This record gives sequence, C-alpha cells and structure tokens, in this order.
Amino acid sequence: VRLHSHDVRYGSGSGQQSVTGVSAADDGNSYWRVRGRTAAVCQRGTPVRCGQAIRLTHLGTGRNLHSHRFTSPLSGNQEVSAFGEAGEGDYLDDWTVVCSGTYWVRDDEVRFQHTSTDVFLSVTGEQYGRPIHGQKEVHGMAASSQNNYWKVMEGIFMQPSEAFQTEPYHAEL
Repeated sequence: VRLHSHDVRYGSGSGQQSVTGVSAADDGNSYWRVRGRTAAVCQRGTPVRCGQAIRLTHLGTGRNLHSHRFTSPLSGNQEVSAFGEAGEGDYLDDWTVVCSGTYWVRDDEVRFQHTSTDVFLSVTGEQYGRPIHGQKEVHGMAASSQNNYWKVMEGIFMQPSEAFQTEPYHAEL
C-alpha cells in the first residue's frame, strides 16, 4: 500500500489527522516530502544516510508524519498521525531511516523507526469503515517484521542547490 493522509481526523486517540494505507496508484494524497529532522537544516538533494533522522511532510496538508503513545484505533498498536502546520511540528515528527548500506537508495526497501518511541512504521490488514472505508491502518509496531518495509514508488529527486548555480564564464565576440 501507499502511505496516505488527508484532512480526516481520528475519532479517538489523539484526534489528529489520520494516516492510512491505500492501494490506488493514482492517489494524490500519497505524496510526502523528505526533510531534515526537527530543527535541523537539510540541504536540498543531499543523500539520506542510513541511520539518519528525517521528517516526512505530507504535501497536501503540510503536516508531518508523527507518532506518540496513543493507541491506534483498530489494532491497538501505537497511533501514527499527521501533525503540525506548514511542515512545523515537534520532536515526535522525527523518524530514523533504517536501511542497509550507507545511503537510502530509491529502489531499495527501507524501514522508518520513530526516534522517540522506537516503533516501526507499519501496515497490516486492519481496514477502516466510514469515513475512510477500505483504507488500511498505519501504526507503530514495537518489533520489526515484513509489515514495516516501505519503498519509494515515484517521486522527484531535487539536485543540490549548488548544482543550479552557473559557473562564471567569459564570452568573447
């Protein structure tokens, strides 16, 4: 499934914006921006290191992928929500990239471990009814498993800012 969010709040737990999993490949609410951890500067286009803390900001609503010690509505695991305004939230928006090698490689599977509570971003088979019928619950699980591997399906890679600077040149007639 694709990591999804929209401006629908949980009816229990934190009451924050819900985060779910959807299978539709053409869903515009499944786009996230990779950013530096809270209060950290991250230069555009810089490779993400395995073990680095990041934030994922939902493009549609500007809220960050977030977790805290609320119980998830369906499975009873840890709730995952979207929190903050315009990409600004708090330290509970930080996730560590767990991957093999030195850098997160676009075509490789990756895990995200919440930096404050150590749970892994996961999706299992639990599905919601109304108002988000058929969407799967995304939650935090204490143990790593096949349910917490994620892969980039599409996106835009931005070159580092320096790449856009032009080299000085000399033109002669």
